Amino acid sequence: MKWDDDAEEVLREVPGFVRPLARKAVEKLAREEGLDRVTREVALRAKAKYLGIEEGGRRKKRIAIVRCDIVSEVCPGIGCLLAYENRKELFKRYEGEETSLVGFFTCGGCSGRRTFRLANTLKRYGVDVIHMSSCMLMEEPFNRCIFKEDIKRSIEALGIEVVEGTHHEVGKFALGKRFHERD
Repeated sequence: MKWDDDAEEVLREVPGFVRPLARKAVEKLAREEGLDRVTREVALRAKAKYLGIEEGGRRKKRIAIVRCDIVSEVCPGIGCLLAYENRKELFKRYEGEETSLVGFFTCGGCSGRRTFRLANTLKRYGVDVIHMSSCMLMEEPFNRCIFKEDIKRSIEALGIEVVEGTHHEVGKFALGKRFHERD
């Protein structure tokens, strides 16, 4: 597909490692709009749609959620996703801000073995904040994650802000002993 020179300029603003994917996405959008060439306007619309970056460099705050791998077997994540969508509980802090949910992943099992690697990938895509889902923090009905602090530190080591909780105020539920602690 033919590209206008000023559309190519917009593409050059996209990080190099995603540029080939961005080119395909822009061309797909142009075809969906019935166009046979990519204009600057199409490139800007695609950039805003797929990267959350609008003209002038403004971009949406990019948010991800990490959740417990064990709990993911019984929870479809609807509480986290609805809280984000409706700006409830711990997502209320984003009221009035343009945001984009760019990741929803599990820790990879006890020890949080997958978290650092996936958070690092998300960082390359510009994630600003990772919420630790409420299931990792609550005492009931699940067991609180004993690796919570290690997981949090590994994300923060990447320079990414961590928010503890999604759809429950954690202090209301995270009281009491962990399942493995004795009196």
